[in-house]
Amino acid sequence: MNLVVQGPGLDGALAATLASLSGATGSVALGANAWRLKGAVHRDPVAAWCTARKFDYAWVPDERRLADLKLVAMDMDSTLVTIEGIDEMGDMLGIKHQIAAVTEQAMRGEIEYTESLRRRVALLAGLQEDALERICEERMHLSPGAEALIARCRELAIRTLLVSGGFSFFTRWLQQKLGLDAVLSNELEIVDGTLTGRVLGNVVDGRAKAGRVLEEMQALEIAREQVLAIGDGANDIPMMAAAGVSVAYRAKPAVRAAATHALDHAGLDGVLNLYV
Repeated sequence: MNLVVQGPGLDGALAATLASLSGATGSVALGANAWRLKGAVHRDPVAAWCTARKFDYAWVPDERRLADLKLVAMDMDSTLVTIEGIDEMGDMLGIKHQIAAVTEQAMRGEIEYTESLRRRVALLAGLQEDALERICEERMHLSPGAEALIARCRELAIRTLLVSGGFSFFTRWLQQKLGLDAVLSNELEIVDGTLTGRVLGNVVDGRAKAGRVLEEMQALEIAREQVLAIGDGANDIPMMAAAGVSVAYRAKPAVRAAATHALDHAGLDGVLNLYV
């Protein structure tokens, strides 16, 4: 078993201390602030030691290979990018706090996602389409390590899928910017350059996200062990369950509990270190 530990401030000396604590038989530097400790043993002090120092840690089986991965499915808001797109749309109308409050309820799983989305979109009636362009150009910041993760997937011919309960205006912009293979998201109704406050078609919720992942698996003829899902909110849990490996990124407690691994301190490229 490998113990992968990573996070800002992790150096060789600290990695050596953890190696001793975990009974590891060897260590490999994975880049800046990341180490793989080989032959590590599950011991109670490991979690407390890493948590106290704000390091991410993960128990990774020896046989898990990045070269075997065929599909990476990821959420958009607060995962691939640092913002919640719908909150920024609300900010353009001066109602960000109202939108954000409902967003938080939905991400914590306290309110059904479809209901919450329709309620929030209704509040956005009257927003001009050019405001969405401004959000893309001025506020759509990628999470640390996002470009490195996607570039590595491209090098290894791993298909990338962006599945979002957000909006196609944003996912299509990111697809073009990053060269993502496919996207799934909600379509806003826009008439004469103005949002009507309605969503076209069915809402992309947790079940829809998982369904798209399963469709991709079938089309690619791959097993769930060859699929990785990354997300932060309650509506990401179903697709995480469909994948062989899942990563909760800066996630809510319920999502962390459902995921294989969690990254609270390392960037998205830390996902690559979870594979040999």
